[in-house]
Amino acid sequence: MSVALTLFGIFFIFLILSTPVAVALGASTFITSYIFEGKESLIDLASALFSKLDKYALMAIPMFILAGNILSKGGSAKRIVDFAKAFVGHLPGGLPIAAIFSSIIFAAVSGSSPATVAAIGSIMFGAITAAGYPKSYAVGTITASGSLGILIPPSIVMIIYGVTAEQSIGKLFIAGIIPGLLIGFMLIAVTYFGAKRLGFKKTAPASWRERWEKFKEAFWALMTIVIIIGGIYGGIFTPTEAAAVSAVWALFIAIFIYKDINIKELKTVFLDSAATSAMIMFIIANASVFAYFLTLENIPQMLSNWVVSMHLGKIGFLIAVNILLLIAGNFMEPSSIIMIMVPLLLPVAKLLGINPIHFGVIITINMELGMLTPPVGLNLFVASGITSLPIKEVVKSVIPWFIVILIGLILITYIPQISLFLPNLMISS
Repeated sequence: MSVALTLFGIFFIFLILSTPVAVALGASTFITSYIFEGKESLIDLASALFSKLDKYALMAIPMFILAGNILSKGGSAKRIVDFAKAFVGHLPGGLPIAAIFSSIIFAAVSGSSPATVAAIGSIMFGAITAAGYPKSYAVGTITASGSLGILIPPSIVMIIYGVTAEQSIGKLFIAGIIPGLLIGFMLIAVTYFGAKRLGFKKTAPASWRERWEKFKEAFWALMTIVIIIGGIYGGIFTPTEAAAVSAVWALFIAIFIYKDINIKELKTVFLDSAATSAMIMFIIANASVFAYFLTLENIPQMLSNWVVSMHLGKIGFLIAVNILLLIAGNFMEPSSIIMIMVPLLLPVAKLLGINPIHFGVIITINMELGMLTPPVGLNLFVASGITSLPIKEVVKSVIPWFIVILIGLILITYIPQISLFLPNLMISS
């Protein structure tokens, strides 16, 4: 117990001193190990720092980041938005609904929540406000629906969970489809009735000819979804291979079909993708060492025994997990939370009979909510950047949609079949 207290004590001291989370994770582990095990133990930790990154599945992360950046920098996002507007733009709240619909589609090609907010928000914010909607309504819709980028597959957060929990990334991806669509349509419903209360009425719908034209324009971007999801579940390639294919496909359509990215712009895209990938990998490396040391000291097992002795049961444990993750989401980014919490919480979840795939979806939705909470909610800063609204105003605007996602989390937490229906169907077939 003294090892655990020292480890977490040093870690929180670093956080209070505003040390970057990745550095705090690595430094607290090495210092604690040195105190209790001596300098010889540092060699093992240094080796673990590199070996934990030697995971085939992690190669998918830079590829999905690159694919998302290419699609968002090019014209694919705008074509997806135009396609969505043609089908739902005539409804009360049509433009905000089109933003949510576009986010659902873009989430299925990018795997990133901030990328979804940036791509869709930069196009839709001006259009929504120009149509007479309050700025708070526009930014709230865009920021919240962008969070679906880490739930609807492909998802970078799910890849990190799959590697940490040693679970099938393919099953995690398919488990996120129904929860992602459910929360997406809940957001659409709230937006629809909210717009009606604001006095917005239904307008003339686009003709089927116009819809067909917008579909044809967006076809090659939409094909990215078919290639990724169809390729994985058709047994053509693994999720990691799908990531590489999606990056090549995004590059191909941006340069040769849509012709909206030139060679000079590609340099910026590649550099941005490399910087983001390096940041995530640095966090994963340090968090992996932290988790490795926890396991080495039997801290997860001690926690499991303690939770079981409290007789919380499955329902009480899941309530505690959601509260813990919601709090953690206020102060840390998803990669760090998953790498720290999963080795501690998953053994207890398994002991209580909670399916690890279902548990992964619960954690991912909590990470969605973390993207919408200050002080480190990344979606808030992205939305503030593209709309020029102060963070405080963005936070207030997001609250109604935050509550909707929270209700979705409760439903998905206590109705496991929402997450497990498709994976079980895949197994039985």
